[in-house]
Amino acid sequence: MATENSIQDSELEARYDKYKGIIKNFTLMSDIFMRNVFKQRECLEYVLQVIMEKQDLRVIDQIIQKDYKNMQGRSAVMDCVARDSEGKQFDVEIQQDNEGASPKRARYHSGLMDMNTLNPGQDFDELPESYVIFITRDDILGYGLPIYHIDRQIKEINKAFQDEAHIIYVNSRKQDDTELGRLMHDLHCKRADEMHSPVLAKRVHELKETQKGVELMCHEMEKIYSEGMESGEKRGIEKGELKAKRETALSMAEEGMDVKQIARLIKVNEKDVQKWIDETLCVTK
Repeated sequence: MATENSIQDSELEARYDKYKGIIKNFTLMSDIFMRNVFKQRECLEYVLQVIMEKQDLRVIDQIIQKDYKNMQGRSAVMDCVARDSEGKQFDVEIQQDNEGASPKRARYHSGLMDMNTLNPGQDFDELPESYVIFITRDDILGYGLPIYHIDRQIKEINKAFQDEAHIIYVNSRKQDDTELGRLMHDLHCKRADEMHSPVLAKRVHELKETQKGVELMCHEMEKIYSEGMESGEKRGIEKGELKAKRETALSMAEEGMDVKQIARLIKVNEKDVQKWIDETLCVTK
């Protein structure tokens, strides 16, 4: 029994060593890292203030990985759902992959928020104003803009349809010298000292450069690993860790690192790294 526990401890320690190497290359565009940054209310609040161009916006409630149920059909887990002091609701999604940010997915998220807001007997007019915000790695809509605001309109009179349901796409490729551009720059930074925002930089420093923060991130990655094991994943590096490695590899490739060097640093086969890069290029062309 003692030997079995010793082996398990050794395997856990080895996984934690791998996690620590991956954590160094995380950016806020990595799902698992973003979620842990947004657990600090001030960070989510700052992001919403910039995107909404509303410096006095105050977040009074937020839930990370909110599971919205649909009893008749498909449910969805949303990255971060928040409510501000005016009662407006926000779903903030960070999307590395284009297929995860399709217009119809945004529409579905908006509908799920509505379906999970009213209680039986409440009037439809009590629905709060809502925003689905997709922050995307690429320019999904393809018009070269830094941000897109999508609202329903009455076509015949060119006026807004006052349903108060909004969709916003933010193109993180646009990193110009504006407040929004500087935020997009920060989302791609691996190091706290490269960031413009003191609020985000402080949290990134805590999670990457303090013992408590690194242990927290390792614990979060181990939870994903364990969930993968329980669900029957058969690869040595389970689904959650592999996803993190893929995101890290793509970030490194964007910085100009070659495939061989990336593979060596994140301990993945060169063919897998090249496949990830090729798949991304195919999607973005």
